[in-house]
Amino acid sequence: MRLFDEVIAAVRDYAVKDLAVAVAEDHTVLEAVADAVREKMVRAILVGNEMAIQKTAEEHQIDLGDAKIVHERDPLRAAATATAMVSAHEADILMKGHIHTDDFLRAVLDKERGLRTGSIMSHVYIFEHPQRDSFLFMSDGAMNIAPDLATKAAIILNAVHVAHAFGIEEPKVAVLAAVELVNPAMQATVDAATLHIMADRGQFSPKCVIDGPFAFDNAINEWAAQHKKIKGPVAGKADVLIVPDIEAGNILAKSLVYLGGLTVAGMVVGAKAPIVLTSRADQARAKLVSIACAVYIASVARELRLKVGKVRY
Repeated sequence: MRLFDEVIAAVRDYAVKDLAVAVAEDHTVLEAVADAVREKMVRAILVGNEMAIQKTAEEHQIDLGDAKIVHERDPLRAAATATAMVSAHEADILMKGHIHTDDFLRAVLDKERGLRTGSIMSHVYIFEHPQRDSFLFMSDGAMNIAPDLATKAAIILNAVHVAHAFGIEEPKVAVLAAVELVNPAMQATVDAATLHIMADRGQFSPKCVIDGPFAFDNAINEWAAQHKKIKGPVAGKADVLIVPDIEAGNILAKSLVYLGGLTVAGMVVGAKAPIVLTSRADQARAKLVSIACAVYIASVARELRLKVGKVRY
């Protein structure tokens, strides 16, 4: 797959999923959810301030149809309620609405009613680019703040599983840093080189190719890689970008959206169920395609035996 419209078309062949939205009183959220309902992707469960939800829908002429509204004025309790519904299998997918990411993730990570699996959860951005023949995946720019080596390995596995689900049989993973050479004073370069060696020694399962360190340009652009005399199967051809920390990932993702004009989907993987996690400032289209990607992952997970991968130490 290379286009979000292909994902939207694909999910029409799967069963409709129940989507629980935490703090739904935002017009871009409601527009995206209404579109997803019309596309027969989801049935909507809107958790939040009922009066505000209905007022927002009326002001923006959004037809909520048969959406179920669960009234909860407090955003933190709304996030906890929506998360608990997914944890209890009353809904299939969780979606962040108009709430700060850290407050939303606090509910997701709750030990009693959250969506922990005992494995590392991570966020994956999925970018659609007109000149690429597949999606570009990037992690983790929204959840893990300053991952150590072991966490980066888990982040890679989560991202590789998502890439597999979207049809990339052997994802090329570029571990990013500011430079392409290993510098002991720059931990990101040391981690990248270590992850490359681990992959070469067969420590990663599922199938993927990992290399690094790469700067952003020579990870995705073949001319840049050749001009800098950087060789290997990943150089200039990366399918998956692994950023050194949340700051780098957040800035990169928003630069690609606001300066590059790319459409992006965002989701958390490694949880009990797919989680749609986008920026509050994202447009309705980005939120719609994020829902579509989450529905697709939820639908094909069992079919592809999508599980958290393994790293052998």
